[in-house]
Amino acid sequence: MAALTPIHPTPEAFARVRAVLDAAADVPHVTVSAIRAPDGLAPFAVAVGAEVHADAAFQRVTGEEIDELATGRIVVLHDPSAPAEWRGEFRIVSYVRAELEHEMGGEAMLGAVAWSWLRDALEAQDCEVREAGGTTTKVMSESFGTLSARPTTIDLEMRSSWTPVLGEPEDIARHFDAWIDLLTTVAGLPPLPEGVTALPGRRR
Repeated sequence: MAALTPIHPTPEAFARVRAVLDAAADVPHVTVSAIRAPDGLAPFAVAVGAEVHADAAFQRVTGEEIDELATGRIVVLHDPSAPAEWRGEFRIVSYVRAELEHEMGGEAMLGAVAWSWLRDALEAQDCEVREAGGTTTKVMSESFGTLSARPTTIDLEMRSSWTPVLGEPEDIARHFDAWIDLLTTVAGLPPLPEGVTALPGRRR
């Protein structure tokens, strides 16, 4: 009996992009994991989540030790029809969240600064992009009543998307590395050491 042919076979270009992201490995302070991609955004999608952690040597000015500094997820969408609004067959959607120091939380230009972090990260990895856009949001959480002892926190949420210009599907690695750089920057960590990259590698 002949094998069944899938109604929507996976395009080769997307399969190669997915293989690169499946190989994403942890780097210092960053834990990478595969997560479920959202449904309905594109015919094909793959997603990766990441958390930035601090070791005992990384402390706030107050001396309080921190565990999780930032979290995020990146989704790579693929639509062979190349939607006009994308201007390409692939689209990257990113979400990053990190708690801020209160002094930075009051910075009027925080949104513009955060957006510049993304642009700088993409440029540093030699990523060519089209149709980039995004929003930044400051979220203040205050506690009252029985929870009044909890300190007020200010979080930065950054949502962004862009169309990667890929000479080869494997070039998606540079965009992923740029996203890891963005995540660690938002977390307040210094850039990764020269020669240390998020890809390729085996997931730990």
